[in-house]
Amino acid sequence: MKHRKLLAGPYLFWAVSFVIIPLLMIVYYGLTDKEGHFTFSNLGMMTSQENLKALGLALLLSLISTLICLVLAYPLAMILSEKNMNQTSFIVLIFILPMWMNFLLRTLAWQTLLEKNGVINNILHFLHLPEQSLINTPGAIVLGMVYNFLPFMILPIYNVLAKIDRDVLYAARDLGANNMQTFFKIILPLSVPGVISGITMVFVPSLTTFVISDLLGGSKILLIGNVIEQEFKQGSNWHTGSGLSLVLMIFIIASMALIAKYDKNGEGTAF
Repeated sequence: MKHRKLLAGPYLFWAVSFVIIPLLMIVYYGLTDKEGHFTFSNLGMMTSQENLKALGLALLLSLISTLICLVLAYPLAMILSEKNMNQTSFIVLIFILPMWMNFLLRTLAWQTLLEKNGVINNILHFLHLPEQSLINTPGAIVLGMVYNFLPFMILPIYNVLAKIDRDVLYAARDLGANNMQTFFKIILPLSVPGVISGITMVFVPSLTTFVISDLLGGSKILLIGNVIEQEFKQGSNWHTGSGLSLVLMIFIIASMALIAKYDKNGEGTAF
């Protein structure tokens, strides 16, 4: 038993060094001023008009992206759960394969596709169709979020659907339930843990992202993640940046509480 505890040493060192200590630093800077005095003024910076606008836009685009991911992912997860193992593994590999590529490169690829002289507008020009203003728009940011985070919605839903006992579905049909009744009374309730997990795994990174909005939205569209990035990198104001980050942590804590409530056994996250 003692030897097994020793095996946890590297993980504990990693967690303390790169998770707990950085979090404590954010808390310290967020609750102090430049002289080191305790203050809530950094948290109050979120109430400024510019920051509230950035937070509101980030929430809106994150909700839209999460909803689109859910609409796309649920039917696909149902199809995957009904396939045999070989077919499922191949299809899942297709969706996971882009995740092996660097996140920044994937986003830059969409920038190349959407820009004014990009691939999509060149195709439209070749077909004698009017060119579209795609880059530096909220739609481009949503597209980037959906593309990058869709697998995080598919996998937990698929994981839960694949664990549903098929005998339960057969029994429901034997008792006279049609496809709609089977879905709404059996499949959907049993898949709630995966749905909640998927929503959380898409919504949180969408809300806090700054790379996607920076590359696909340009300097015209600022989300709260961009504001925090600017406070740290351009303004070198760790106190304000940390204060805004602490406010965002409220959403992360709420998401964790949501998962704990609806996915008590971790069914939607074990993939």
